Amino acid sequence: MTLENDNTYLELATQTGDTIKVLRRSHPRARRLRLTVTPSGARVTYPEGTHPAQVFAFLRKHGEWLERKLDELNLGSQPPPLKVGSATVLPLRGETTRLSWRDGAYPHIEHAEDRLIISLPRPHRRAPEAARALLRSFLEAQMRRDVSRWLARYTPELGLAPTGIRVRPLKSLWGSLDTRDVVTLDLALALAPPAALRYVLVHELCHLRIRNHSKRFWNLVESLYPEWGEQRDWLRFHGQALKAELGRLIQTPGG
Repeated sequence: MTLENDNTYLELATQTGDTIKVLRRSHPRARRLRLTVTPSGARVTYPEGTHPAQVFAFLRKHGEWLERKLDELNLGSQPPPLKVGSATVLPLRGETTRLSWRDGAYPHIEHAEDRLIISLPRPHRRAPEAARALLRSFLEAQMRRDVSRWLARYTPELGLAPTGIRVRPLKSLWGSLDTRDVVTLDLALALAPPAALRYVLVHELCHLRIRNHSKRFWNLVESLYPEWGEQRDWLRFHGQALKAELGRLIQTPGG
């Protein structure tokens, strides 16, 4: 593969002779390089001051994954489900994370920097549902850790609190509040940057006070989380790919 600079894009030439344009963006709050794919195209985000050679190496490392993701979107197909024992790449809390496997005495997940390692006893290798259940529990735990911290901050400001928090996959919504004041959050938000999850939580908490989307509601959201607009736009841009990725990771074929 070769890489050439454009004003806004990087051009990634594949072994088949095709060229993939990848939008490049530096971000002052980025901690590491991140590659995302949506129906609008591919984008690489990196910390300000990152050397071009690092971006080049990062794209080469994930070139095959990038081609596969773009092909899946172009074909309008669902990505293939997670395959036990096969290394892959996934977004986790908005960061590109490599997933690998190893034998272990009991099923568990280790998370270190940009890597997830799933350990499974050998008999479980023939039961992919065990790995999916383990990964689903891990993603939910990541979300609940953040949500607990933010609830402690925002509920005193609102003077109201939800009666419960549910985390599960949602087809189209990112969150909801039912008549019993239970907040439901989409599990796919575990794959998004924490700021996006924070926006959805604040959005639903504000519905405890105002059950519509009036100007007064959005003013309340603004008062609690001024960056809400940026995060809403992020979810609109990346949402379809994010939900598809969650399905690949935790749903059984045809599920």
